[in-house]
Amino acid sequence: MKVTVEAERISVDHVAHLKPSGGSAATQLAAQLTGIHSAIKMLNSRIRVLHQYLVGMQKGDIPCENALLRQVSSLLRRLPATESEKFQDDFLMEYSDTLLVTYLATFTNCSSTMNDLVDKFNTAYDRHSRRGGRTAFI
Repeated sequence: MKVTVEAERISVDHVAHLKPSGGSAATQLAAQLTGIHSAIKMLNSRIRVLHQYLVGMQKGDIPCENALLRQVSSLLRRLPATESEKFQDDFLMEYSDTLLVTYLATFTNCSSTMNDLVDKFNTAYDRHSRRGGRTAFI
């Protein structure tokens, strides 16, 4: 049984309960994903600023502030350990699941396109066979 993080559960619940209001669900989902992308970019930029500040403190360019170091240490202790065997297993499982869904979607698209192509060939050969030509393709 898989244990989800609270943020994942909230995201899945939110996507599951999207209701069209002036736009399609796909439009709303795209807008939500754009917002999440912007939030991640902002978080990344803030982490980069903090990293540069800490590197400056380590080099001695910026005076050392123990209160800030304690806050950073406290924040880092709250993060999950990403070097553990369990994390690697969970990450690879999620990655494999994502790849599988992507492959299935690609195969479904290809199958649909191939079916449309076969239908067009059958329609073309059906017209041709009525005039005394060949029989249907499939």
